Amino acid sequence: MIKKNIIILSLLYIFFTQAINSAENDVYKKIDLFGEVLEKINKEYVDEINQSESMDSAINGLLQSLDPYSAYMSPESFNEMQTETSGKFGGLGIEVSMESGVVKVISPIDDTPASRAGIKAGDYIVKIDDVQVQGKSLGEAVELMRGPVGSAIELTVRRRGVKKALSFNIVREIIQIRSVKTDVLKKNIGYIRLTSFNENSGKQIRKEIENFEKNTNIESYILDLRNNPGGLLSQAIRISDFFLDNGEIVSTKSRKASENRKWFAKQGDLINGKTLLILINYGSASASEIVAGALKDHKRAILLGENSYGKGSVQSIIPLKNKGAIRLTVAKYYLPSGKSISEVGVSPDIEITEDSDNFRIKTETDNQLNYAIKLLNG
Repeated sequence: MIKKNIIILSLLYIFFTQAINSAENDVYKKIDLFGEVLEKINKEYVDEINQSESMDSAINGLLQSLDPYSAYMSPESFNEMQTETSGKFGGLGIEVSMESGVVKVISPIDDTPASRAGIKAGDYIVKIDDVQVQGKSLGEAVELMRGPVGSAIELTVRRRGVKKALSFNIVREIIQIRSVKTDVLKKNIGYIRLTSFNENSGKQIRKEIENFEKNTNIESYILDLRNNPGGLLSQAIRISDFFLDNGEIVSTKSRKASENRKWFAKQGDLINGKTLLILINYGSASASEIVAGALKDHKRAILLGENSYGKGSVQSIIPLKNKGAIRLTVAKYYLPSGKSISEVGVSPDIEITEDSDNFRIKTETDNQLNYAIKLLNG
C-alpha cells in the first residue's frame, strides 16, 4: 500500500513538473515570437519606427489588457503625475479612463474649464482638436489634452442618449482642487460637498461638521459625492467612520494574503444620529462608492441620484528601474454586505436623473439637490 502511494505521488510530481515546464516553455516561445515580430516591423514596415516608443506601447498594451486602470507610465509621465497629485496643475479638470479603446470621462472636477464647458461623467472623448482618439493609449490621449495655460482645445465627445457628436471649446487653466465646500441650506440643512479624497479631506470635513453642530438650527445633512472620482482609501474609511458607531466599513481581497484586510468603525457619530442624505451620480467612483456603499449597507444614510461608476479596485503605483512606474490593480473593494463595487457600482435608494443638458451641480438647474432639500424638509 505504501509503495502504491509512493508511485502515485511520483506520477503526480512528474505530471505537475511537466505542466509547469510546458507553461514556461510557452511563455518563452511567446517572448521569442514578440522579438521576431519587432524585428520584422523594424525591417519591413513602410516608415522608420522608434523602437523605444514601440516597446513602451507594447508594455502599456499588456497592462491595459488586464483592466482599464492598469497602465505604464514613462519616466516623464510618472514625474508629471507626482506633480499633479500636489493639488495644482495645468489642464482641463477631468478624471479619465480608457474603455474599448476610447477615452471615457469618469468625472469633471468642480469649478474647472471642463466642468464649466459642460463635459459630463460618462462622456466618451472621440477627438482632441483634429486628432482621432481611437487607437491611442490613455497616456497619449492625456498628453494631447495637456498644453500651455491659456491655450484653447476642442474636445469632440459622444454622450449617452444624444445622437450627434458634441463639440466643446475649452481653455486650459491651472487646476487648483478644493476638496471640501459647505453651505447652510434652508436654514436647517448642513450641506457638505466633497470633490475628491485627498490627504486633508477628513480633517476639513470634521472641522466643518463641528462648526455645523454649534449651529442649533441644523437638523439634517446632505453629503454631496457627485462627480467625485475618489482618491485615498484612508480618507474614505475616516469619513465613513464620522457617521457610524460600529460595524465594518470596507474590506479588500487580493492574491496576496497581506492585502486581505478589513476596516471597522469606532464609536462616535459626529452628527449624533441626525438624518444623512448622500447624493451620488455616474461620476461618483472608488472612494466615493466606499463611503456611499458602507453608509447604505448600515442603513445610516439615504442615497439619492443615479447609479455610481463602479470602480471597486485598488491600484498601486510601482516604481521601475528606468524611473518610470506601472499602475497595477492589486486588490478589490468589498462593501460590508460582501458585495463588490467593480463594474456594478452603488445604486441609489431614490433614483433621480439629471433633468437636462443645462444641469449644473448646486445651481437652479440641480433637480437632484432640490429634490433632496424637499425630501428633508417634507
